[in-house]
Amino acid sequence: MKTVIPSGQNIPRNWHLIDAENMVLGRLASKAANILMGKHKPIYTPYIDMGDHIIVVNAEKVRLTGRKEEQKLYRRHSGYPGGLTETSARKVRATRPVRMVEEAISGMLPKNKLGKQMYRKLNVYAGPTHPHDAQKPVALAV
Repeated sequence: MKTVIPSGQNIPRNWHLIDAENMVLGRLASKAANILMGKHKPIYTPYIDMGDHIIVVNAEKVRLTGRKEEQKLYRRHSGYPGGLTETSARKVRATRPVRMVEEAISGMLPKNKLGKQMYRKLNVYAGPTHPHDAQKPVALAV
């Protein structure tokens, strides 16, 4: 019996839809990261982008457990001395709720060129609608 090693071409990519309403952020992010990497496929190869596309809707209604709403901080740095900006999860949810989901998922992807390629297949929307109806995404139960 031969071992089949897939090449990077002709990989079937499906579209999955995740409704984030009342879902715990970390559990949603780990499931989405596994699908973006392609770990759910039997032909998974770590050095090839085997993953599918993900659409996350209702990102503004994602749930944080415990006291993370007040205690969790999102940090970014401008690159200048003293340029660190810290924002609480409550304020991020009010201003840019998509950022919470995007950062959680990107933090679970590889930190290299391949991870950036996987991240490009992620689409996150704050509300219940999305413009990807033509791709016929399949609802994913998480």
